[in-house]
Amino acid sequence: MSWLLEKINGGLVRVFLIVVALFWLVPTIGLLASSLRSPEDMSASGWWRVFAKPSQLTFGSYRNLLENGDITHSLWNTVLITVPATVLVVVIGSLAGYAFAWMEFPGRDWWFLIVVSLLVVPVQVALIPIAELFGRIGLFGTILGVVLFHVGFGLPFAVFLLRNFFAEIPRELLEAARLDGAGELRLFTRVVMPLGGPAIASLGIFQFLWVWNDMLVALVFTKSGTQPITVALQTQVRQFGNNVDVLAPGAFISMVIPLAVFFAFQRQFVTGVMAGAVK
Repeated sequence: MSWLLEKINGGLVRVFLIVVALFWLVPTIGLLASSLRSPEDMSASGWWRVFAKPSQLTFGSYRNLLENGDITHSLWNTVLITVPATVLVVVIGSLAGYAFAWMEFPGRDWWFLIVVSLLVVPVQVALIPIAELFGRIGLFGTILGVVLFHVGFGLPFAVFLLRNFFAEIPRELLEAARLDGAGELRLFTRVVMPLGGPAIASLGIFQFLWVWNDMLVALVFTKSGTQPITVALQTQVRQFGNNVDVLAPGAFISMVIPLAVFFAFQRQFVTGVMAGAVK
């Protein structure tokens, strides 16, 4: 009887998780259905009517989106901001994490504590001072300024995560590579980086999602020609409240790209999150 109860309980848990997942996906499904309907159909009935009338599905809204220069330009700006901010954080964080984990230099532990203490600094506190600084040196309103802000605030978490992961690498493995004549750079690229792939992938996903979905920093530091997709969509809502044929597909594209990145690196993400949890 115990095995029967276990199967029943397991089945109930699976059903419950499926129901929760379906409810969780309702906003995404609704946004997708809305983006594939005409403005007339959206104003006449709810998005769920598309299941009863599949003939309402059309790609006209996506054609309108591609013809909207503000949205397409802002989408390109988002790529120009997100990709460099993610790559720089991963590269610099990996180098710094390796240095704090395995290289000896004066004040190493104190420097690491200073870097970790920066995790408690809220983004909102630094917005005005850094905006004034960027204004003086000519970076305010530029894509480079937004990238530098995201890199600066992403590095403390990156160093903290990768240092702790790299410190779990067996010392004997590194010493064996040194005995074979490997220098620090070769040791980092040939031994540490392959072993740290899961943690680096997790960091890349975190940073990518944070920068891609950011609106606060972009709203403060960008101008009309450098706005990312989040700010552009917010501007469209404020200026053209009835422009749903552009807003719906734009919002869906803005959401589906980070989802695609997450699912593409899902295995590495799970491995990186679980790394070190079990000895």
